[in-house]
Amino acid sequence: QVQLVESGGGLVQAGGSLRLSCAASGRTFSNYVMGWFRQAPGKEREFVAAISRSGASTYYADSVKGRFTISRDNAKNTGSLQMNSLTPEDTAVYYCAARYGSAWSDSKSEYRHWGQGTQVTVSS
Repeated sequence: QVQLVESGGGLVQAGGSLRLSCAASGRTFSNYVMGWFRQAPGKEREFVAAISRSGASTYYADSVKGRFTISRDNAKNTGSLQMNSLTPEDTAVYYCAARYGSAWSDSKSEYRHWGQGTQVTVSS
């Protein structure tokens, strides 16, 4: 079992930046693909980005490609999501998630471990 705790959310103006962090504990973090998802009010939880176990490969939703960057530091058991050029449409609760094994996925049902979420609000 791996436990995940997100931090770094907040209120930012459109065009601004935020960096989310995910601290992992428990099992060996490097055995897990890490993903970020988000859920806006009244909407389904959606995929944002994922990163392979080694960090060598990254995957993004089209809506954030070129603006968000996912990364991880296995030595520190942490992951992060750098978000630039934020728009009000990025407003949501952001969740860190982990999936055991090597295969990445953009499906929330494939991730067994979740953090509690952190609120990101982008004002216009």
